[in-house]
Amino acid sequence: MLNYTFDWSVIWRHPYGGWLLEGILITIQLSILAWGIALFLGVIIASLRNLPQKWVKAVAAAYVETFRNIPLLVQLFFWYFAAPELLPYSARQWLYQNIEPTTLSYYTAIISLSLFTSSRIAEHARSGFSSIPKGQYLAAFSTGLNTLQVYRYVIIPYTIRVFIPPLTTEFVTIFKNSALAMTLGVTETTFMSQRIDSYTFHGLEATIGAMVIYLLISLSVSGLMGFVERFLYIPGLIRKR
Repeated sequence: MLNYTFDWSVIWRHPYGGWLLEGILITIQLSILAWGIALFLGVIIASLRNLPQKWVKAVAAAYVETFRNIPLLVQLFFWYFAAPELLPYSARQWLYQNIEPTTLSYYTAIISLSLFTSSRIAEHARSGFSSIPKGQYLAAFSTGLNTLQVYRYVIIPYTIRVFIPPLTTEFVTIFKNSALAMTLGVTETTFMSQRIDSYTFHGLEATIGAMVIYLLISLSVSGLMGFVERFLYIPGLIRKR
């Protein structure tokens, strides 16, 4: 280590710079897809937990507690290694014969990230639903809307605006959690930084480069979501930052 020679050019020198750029693009693509699915599922699950039917609330609560309390890494391994074994033999055979391992690991990562994050978003959304005054629900129902329409056109749009700050946190977190996809062979940023290390033995530079990339992405997301929060600001309902 005393004779270590720094070579920061491994971050951008051909072909290593191309590898890192490919990893960044996959990280962004993977995270945005998973976050979009997680947001949709999380709001739906939170809406179900807000309904009066006890059995519906119980199912939604079970979903949240299951996916929120199992570590993400364990869920990644379950969906990639164990879940296919639960399929019928013909379906399992088709899966392994027609889907490339890299494609399978990529979509497995999306599924795992989506389910894990949706359970966390559902809790934030549930808090958002609780913050909506009861009179808002009654006013919406008094217009003749049914339950689905009340949530779709009135309650959910208000709720999303209320829980944008914690939603920003989950958006940033999903970018950071995407690094675990490397355990399945997904060639995202962390995977590529380790690949550069294995070829150049300059893991310090490659790892620091990956750290800076994650930091810049996270700061960009926070800035973007801050703009969205200010744009969707509702006087008297949420505090403008």
